Amino acid sequence: MPTYVYTCQACEHTFERFESMTAKPDKSCPKCGKKKAERNISGGAGFIFKGAGFYTTDYRSSSYKDGAKKDSTTPAPCGTCGDPKGAGACQTEAKSTTKSTSKKKAS
Repeated sequence: MPTYVYTCQACEHTFERFESMTAKPDKSCPKCGKKKAERNISGGAGFIFKGAGFYTTDYRSSSYKDGAKKDSTTPAPCGTCGDPKGAGACQTEAKSTTKSTSKKKAS
């Protein structure tokens, strides 16, 4: 539930009230008792995270971290052909087929 800032139009008293978002605004002033208070538009409170420990992966289970380590050591599949041998596997094969085709043309 958010905290709303009110200002009384009768006595100009400013105060905060902790209310539900769906509740009707309580316009009664705690200082003068009149029902002339209006909600102010405010920026709200922001979160400030300082120091280490605020990354999403910091609180993962050990099994998740172990799986992530395995994935980082396994080469990524080739982006061109999808070969699981790793990136550049199709380029190596392409070079060997290019050499063999160039030899056939020379003969």
